Amino acid sequence: MKIPSAIITLLAGVAITLISLWYGQNNGWMPVAASQEAPLVDGLFNTMMTIATALFLIVEGAIVIAIVRFRQKTGDNTDGPAIEGNLPLEILWTGIPVVIVLGLSIYSFEVYNTMGGLDPMASGDPGIQQVAAKPGAAIAATLDEPAPKMTHMHNHMALGVGASPGTQGKPADVEVKVTGLQFAWLFNYPASGVISGELHVPAGKEVQLDITAQDVLHAFWVPQFRLKQDAIPGRTSQLRFRPNLPGTYPIICAELCGSYHGAMQSQVIVHTPEEYDAWLQSQIASKNAGENTVAMVSSELSDRDRLALRTADLGITEDILAQVHSHQ
Repeated sequence: MKIPSAIITLLAGVAITLISLWYGQNNGWMPVAASQEAPLVDGLFNTMMTIATALFLIVEGAIVIAIVRFRQKTGDNTDGPAIEGNLPLEILWTGIPVVIVLGLSIYSFEVYNTMGGLDPMASGDPGIQQVAAKPGAAIAATLDEPAPKMTHMHNHMALGVGASPGTQGKPADVEVKVTGLQFAWLFNYPASGVISGELHVPAGKEVQLDITAQDVLHAFWVPQFRLKQDAIPGRTSQLRFRPNLPGTYPIICAELCGSYHGAMQSQVIVHTPEEYDAWLQSQIASKNAGENTVAMVSSELSDRDRLALRTADLGITEDILAQVHSHQ
């Protein structure tokens, strides 16, 4: 008995839909979701994977069917039928991508807005910074005096991801000033004066990072948070999020920033609120103990010495530098 083609098409459509939905929700490509914002990004990613899987099965299935059904028969050397076009088919395969792209655009816009991407306060105050490159140095240093090859960073706003619509205008629970420089991340807690080479945050609390760069473009990226923000010299951008899963996660520079870009890594440690308070108090106690800062004593600068020179006026201690170098 020959099965009608309409029924075969219906069964194929049901099978493709089920397979696509299952794989889209169970692809396992993303790392652990460790922030409140992560499920929003995962939902968008899984939707895109569902659509991509369906399109893959349809297109590749059509190719396989065409290869088998319309293959050249043995001894048949005639030309194929002269088909010039099919207007309904062309409208269909043009209209479907248009609908998909528009749908994903609206969905991604809503995700971006929910995460705080449209918060007007997520951009720092613009400023002007003078940056000059020292001959033979790996770092473009900020100078207090005029120097050759001076470049002026003009007034521009740096976009960021701020507070979600429900929390706009409210201060974050924890504020950290983040500085990217070749080739390390430094974290300053202005409320307590603590400076660290690692980012420590409490779970369940809203964290605001004020991100800038000391020399060249960097990008602050934590894959488990599904968040990334450029660090731009002379500008401050904001990255606001709520970590919800205690653990240790990598901080990666996602912008090519120099010869040791691949080694520019640190880590973010998400504590329980009690553990975070204990860590903060221990850092305050160490700071009050009066640890000495690092000073430059040699004219032959290694990468470590150069980093120490750049951070001497920021109150960076040997312990902080040890944390930084442990991730390089």
